[in-house]
Amino acid sequence: MGLLSRLFTLPVAPVDAVVWAARRIAEKAEEEYYDPAPIRRELAELERRLLRGEIDQETFDLREDELIDRLTEIAEFRQRFP
Repeated sequence: MGLLSRLFTLPVAPVDAVVWAARRIAEKAEEEYYDPAPIRRELAELERRLLRGEIDQETFDLREDELIDRLTEIAEFRQRFP
């Protein structure tokens, strides 16, 4: 029965491989999207740019709010899906 079941499932093997690969890609993308490290680095760089006078306070405040909102989103996601 093992050989017979393999023959019947052989045509779906490529589909299984594609589904597996798609899941791995989705997991990796989600991992990267919900990683707070790049957001924290961007916040630090934003502050450096403000201190060097490359951006004004208003620009800093707007971008900082966006980044903090993103960190909040990441924290909420991690609480729901630890």
